[in-house]
Amino acid sequence: MTAVGGHVIQLEDTIVAVASANGRSAVALVRLSGPDAFSIAAKHLRVWPLGPRVTCLCDVFDGDQKLDQALVTLFPAPNSFTSEDTVEFSTHGGYLVPSTIVAALISSGARQALAGEFTRRAVLNGKLDVLQAEAIGDLIDASSHVMQHTALGQLDGGLSRRLVSLRAQLIELEALLAYDVDFPEEDDGPIPRERIAQGATEILTSLGLLLETAPVGEVIREGAVVVIAGPPNVGKSSLFNALLGRSRAIVTEIPGTTRDALEAVIDSGKWPLRLVDTAGLRETEDRIERLGVEVSERYLASAHIVLACAEDPGSLEETISLVSSQSTASIIPVRTKADLVTGRHEYRSSRTSIPVSAETGSGLQDLLGAIDDGLDSLHGEISPDVPLLTRARHRQAISSARSEVDQFLGAWCEQKLPATVASVHLRTAVFALEELIGAVDVEDVLDQVFSSFCVGK
Repeated sequence: MTAVGGHVIQLEDTIVAVASANGRSAVALVRLSGPDAFSIAAKHLRVWPLGPRVTCLCDVFDGDQKLDQALVTLFPAPNSFTSEDTVEFSTHGGYLVPSTIVAALISSGARQALAGEFTRRAVLNGKLDVLQAEAIGDLIDASSHVMQHTALGQLDGGLSRRLVSLRAQLIELEALLAYDVDFPEEDDGPIPRERIAQGATEILTSLGLLLETAPVGEVIREGAVVVIAGPPNVGKSSLFNALLGRSRAIVTEIPGTTRDALEAVIDSGKWPLRLVDTAGLRETEDRIERLGVEVSERYLASAHIVLACAEDPGSLEETISLVSSQSTASIIPVRTKADLVTGRHEYRSSRTSIPVSAETGSGLQDLLGAIDDGLDSLHGEISPDVPLLTRARHRQAISSARSEVDQFLGAWCEQKLPATVASVHLRTAVFALEELIGAVDVEDVLDQVFSSFCVGK
């Protein structure tokens, strides 16, 4: 028995849910899992599948009423996602058909699953750790190729293996301290203090390197904020639409048309980008437009990259100066409406700018390449083989563990505390890593992780 979101649930319940998205579709998936999954399913099938993991075409009934003709697959425990007996019904799509099958299974003893309950059971039954469970949610929510690859790496256990290795190093250090305390007169003599210090320093360095991936992980998970900024009517909204590939922003000849910021995520390069179209930067007496400018200023303060847009060299210099006063982000000068510039009127500017045309599409790929280069300069290139910290929970746990090891190392080197007292810092660091992986009882953590999952997962 466990508590989830204020509900007390029995882990021995057999649970059921539609595991595919709601709405009109060709196929839907109904998942049934738990100790009575096979006996409940048998009440609604006239033909039983031939064996485990062999898909069979079966009519599904509720009493004498036929509900659907579905593909049914059995997954006996422990060889299933949840490590329990599981039955999956691949039904016709839509809302009614899968809903009636779920209702029939509930009437025969199953219970409607809570959000994320299937994955929670996989964790509790040892099929996944908490980090891998989070990776499933990240994979479902991925809006870019790099987030997809990062989530798959975490689901494969890349981050988990790194943390398990660090945990083992900490425990080995604890064991050396315990040996030195309990058996000080052994033939080998006391453990050299330098050996303990070296081991702690190596762990501290590893935790620090892992912590340094957090900003990159955040950008990959949330997207780099790229703000399009400049005076009114210089083509910011047209550039936004052109980069997005569809019309999201209203484009007119009237200055001040954009009154609020528009956001969209694009995945057209190495980094996922949260592209933001903002109101024109200028002094205005219009109260509503002024509110839009204030929103623009807030986005500038949190931007990773700012595209400073203008049509002529003078305006471009002014825009760059204004943006620099409000943002510490990297600035890419952009010369908009380049299709309107004739060879005789080419710009002369002290800065290197990227000429773009939302009308013809020229310069857009150069601009996206410059954005990627800017993010590479800020965060380094993304390495597919390096585990990343992608959530605030990860960062907090690693920061806590690193702080504890640092305090231990300081106390050990300065001989401020007895070994038995100093080792408490190592034990606390071990606990921080165990809580992150889910190797200890962390019901509150599980509630937080699975609260954003869909019901069928």
